[in-house]
Amino acid sequence: MSLRIEDYALIGNTRTAAMVGNNGSIDWLCMPRFDSGACFAALLGNPANGHWLIAPSNTVRTVRRRYRGPTLILENEFATDSGTVVVVDFMPLAERHQQVDVVRIVRGLRGTVPMRMQAVFRFDYGHIVPWVTSRDHGLRAIAGADALKLRTTVPMRGENMTTFCKFTVA
Repeated sequence: MSLRIEDYALIGNTRTAAMVGNNGSIDWLCMPRFDSGACFAALLGNPANGHWLIAPSNTVRTVRRRYRGPTLILENEFATDSGTVVVVDFMPLAERHQQVDVVRIVRGLRGTVPMRMQAVFRFDYGHIVPWVTSRDHGLRAIAGADALKLRTTVPMRGENMTTFCKFTVA
């Protein structure tokens, strides 16, 4: 199911920005600058063009979204039959010129919620599939001069050039 443009919210760090869908997916991100090639470009095509989804595994009953105060810290709150979880997304200001961080925090608010993460890393607007290797607490995706690191303590697995994991938040 594709999202409408009004289903997206913006996070950014003054050098670039990402579009986060109300389904928990980052479907657009150019790194390290606005005029760089996109590493997540599902907004222009489909999920195979690159995206990063963090969302409940079970049926979502309602989604509430808001920015925290006068910031670009986005909160997507997902209510399910088993509980409620919030995914907080933001991009801190870069300390180094070429560094871009996207921070995604998952926090349980009520009950127990099974979650899923799916990441499809693509460079050059979905045209280049990177080489993905496991690292301590995450993975690294590299294609030529482009590279990404995903850090997490949750065990991940790769299948069909997609990275997956499942976890539970209580």
